[in-house]
Amino acid sequence: MSRQYLASYTQYLLKYIQSYAAAGVDIHAITAQNEIDTDQHAQMPACVWSQECETEFVAEHLGPLFEKTKTKTKIWILDHNFVYWGRVISELDNPDFRRYANSVAWYAYVGDASMMSKVHAAHPGVDMHYTEGSTDYNDPHYRDDWMNWAGTYTAVLANWCSSAMVWNIATDQNGKPNIGPYPCGGMLIVNPHRQEIIRSGQYWALAHFSRAVRRGARRFESQSLAANLGHVAFQNPNGQRVLVLTNPGPARSLQLNYSLYSATVPMPGAAIAPLVWS
Repeated sequence: MSRQYLASYTQYLLKYIQSYAAAGVDIHAITAQNEIDTDQHAQMPACVWSQECETEFVAEHLGPLFEKTKTKTKIWILDHNFVYWGRVISELDNPDFRRYANSVAWYAYVGDASMMSKVHAAHPGVDMHYTEGSTDYNDPHYRDDWMNWAGTYTAVLANWCSSAMVWNIATDQNGKPNIGPYPCGGMLIVNPHRQEIIRSGQYWALAHFSRAVRRGARRFESQSLAANLGHVAFQNPNGQRVLVLTNPGPARSLQLNYSLYSATVPMPGAAIAPLVWS
């Protein structure tokens, strides 16, 4: 990204947001660009943003313009992989930058979810979101890889993400529409020729979280003595507690303890279970 175009690009994004608002669609948040540390090998619209360029863009252009025009759209930063956690900390160390950007958008393609906890330790007041995850629609396990996705969602939510979403809601049987050359599959495949909807493993994994965890829930700490068991716990706004368990191994019985209460839960193999209690 060339610095000489930052002011023009800022105006472009503002007009984008205002045009959608005029059509009745309020944009909650934007980032400078999708995956700012890659040019996508010139295979789709993209360019590389240096750390210095993103910092200048937010602190000197986009943030002040949003403030001047009273634009409520939030500015999220990075929009890329966990491995860039050091860059995020460095940007947030800048008080002028932090004034306008207080949220980070993460991907899980490279790095480990625990890297987000490094950012939280340095800047505990920063919001974090898992904003993209996709699968190959040609993958023979497209329909049944729910264990992998349950592990991803457990990891990101246990490492300070406030939300988790997918790329994309639906594509056709050829992975379209998609402006890139990569065989990314949607959460659903809609085949109009067969009048068929195919649900991915990602769909089933996400369903176990979204059916039980309500908007505004807060995560609380959970621990396990059982090997190879995924777990993440929440309290919903209505006081309900939720524990989402992921058992990638064989069937087993689990002993659960909460405060003065305990319960034995039979857990099938390769299964996800959201447990809800008051």
